[in-house]
Amino acid sequence: MARPAETDFPAYFAGYISKVNTETISEAINKYSVALNQFYTSLPEAKADHAYAPGKWTIKEVLQHLIDAERVFSYRLMCIARKEKTSLPSFDENAYAEFSQADKRSLSDLKEEFTAVRKSTDLLLNSLSDEQFDEVGTSNNSKVTAKAIAYVVFGHLLHHKEILEERYLG
Repeated sequence: MARPAETDFPAYFAGYISKVNTETISEAINKYSVALNQFYTSLPEAKADHAYAPGKWTIKEVLQHLIDAERVFSYRLMCIARKEKTSLPSFDENAYAEFSQADKRSLSDLKEEFTAVRKSTDLLLNSLSDEQFDEVGTSNNSKVTAKAIAYVVFGHLLHHKEILEERYLG
């Protein structure tokens, strides 16, 4: 199974997918899963409530966003892989963040949930066949393959890792 083709996803996913430097989902899991989990679970407690500028998310809110987004992406991926023909809805990441109550949670609790969600996603990805990854569905009124969404999962995590390294931890 090769990387997603440009016709497999809407243009707004291109930036995420381009961050994933592997040829297969299996390679992505092997290359990124452990390293990303180690990075996110090592975020410092002392900076948990830090935002790099007014109006920006705190580290806890970023971690909650990653948990929420990965759940949404995994659901979309599963639905499409299972030949769901209903158009899947978009989600408003800012509304999710506003109502997440991440500020009331401990960083260690968020890290534990992040680890569980990541493991669950990897188990789902490992359970799918090449044919299931090639299934096409509709999400946010755009055609997308399950394979493209799998790449988005890793690309989204890599995107936020870069932001955290540059703007929060530097």
